[in-house]
Amino acid sequence: MPRGNRELTGRKKPPGIREIAKSLGISIGTVDRALHDRPGINEQTRRRILQRAKALGYRPNLAARFLVSQKQLRIGVNLPREIASFFDLVREGIQEAVHSVETSHVRVIHRSYPGLGDGEKEALAEALEDDLHGLIMVPGQPATLTPLLKRAAERGLPVVCVNTDAPEVEHLVTVCVDSLTTGALVGELMGRFLAGKGRVLVVTGQLSTIDHAQKVAGFRRALAEMWPDLRIAAVVEAHDHEAEAYEKSRDVLTGEPDIAGVYVSTVNSVPVLRAVEDVGMDGRATVITSDLFPALAPFIRSGRVAATMYQRPSIQGQMAFRALYRFLVDGVRPRPVIRMAPHVVMKSNLRLFMDRLPRRTARRGSDPGEPEGGEPERPESSSRL
Repeated sequence: MPRGNRELTGRKKPPGIREIAKSLGISIGTVDRALHDRPGINEQTRRRILQRAKALGYRPNLAARFLVSQKQLRIGVNLPREIASFFDLVREGIQEAVHSVETSHVRVIHRSYPGLGDGEKEALAEALEDDLHGLIMVPGQPATLTPLLKRAAERGLPVVCVNTDAPEVEHLVTVCVDSLTTGALVGELMGRFLAGKGRVLVVTGQLSTIDHAQKVAGFRRALAEMWPDLRIAAVVEAHDHEAEAYEKSRDVLTGEPDIAGVYVSTVNSVPVLRAVEDVGMDGRATVITSDLFPALAPFIRSGRVAATMYQRPSIQGQMAFRALYRFLVDGVRPRPVIRMAPHVVMKSNLRLFMDRLPRRTARRGSDPGEPEGGEPERPESSSRL
């Protein structure tokens, strides 16, 4: 359905069989036969009922039908394997949301591929051949996915984009951190840390990914508006590959020894931090990173990372599943984009956020001096669907 129509229904309860019957002045039984393709109704009446149902925005209660038929609601989840410290948390969030509903009637079909833009087209094509009722995915390179996403829309398959958007292609909803705001916030912080002067290296994933491009754009805008004497020395696209991030960052830092700040706009920050250390700029350059995971914690604790922008991937996964589930089950259409605010994590509040990381993540590679983590992160009240 076109995005322009999505906000018209808002969160109102969608019409049911009773409302359709009343609007046409016919019996509920007749409407039920038409909607469920049962015999005992002439074709002209069937077409009339189906047209009215479409006009009113009727969607069948799939959950009730599955409960009766003992069939499962099949949800596809297409996510990259890398970077695991982010996308594993998205998966965990989805699974946590699945466990909060009637799991015996929900089956999640996971498809993994190497990384953003690497194998995602093939994974999407495979998902479209499956008998799915909905799909959660990350459009790393939305331009290359356009034909397949159009096919999904034509089939009526609701697609939820998580973490980054596919703005030119029809889909149900995007759940993500506000990327422009995130980049602008980093720009404001960097300017204050550097007293508004100096040159900054920006390391991102790939500018063909909407999330990555918007963070860089937001960062540029903040510098232009607030810190005109703070300039970007280079923007490195590392494609979220560790070796590429290290080599490219080291090359720039070696050739530009006066760089005062480094902004890593994706979770692929550790190789960049190694490059900063290897060229002797550790402690001299102000570094701001993205997200939070055990391997990053010692850098924040020591001050080598001034701040990180935590995107709450687990919450993104939870919200993505819940938006899709409510649409399929109750016909509740979410707003086109659900944007979350980033959380700024620094040394002073690091322990608070580390204690809230999901347990499995906190156990993976945790620092010996830190606890393994407390209860899994919970969504705030404003995030509930």
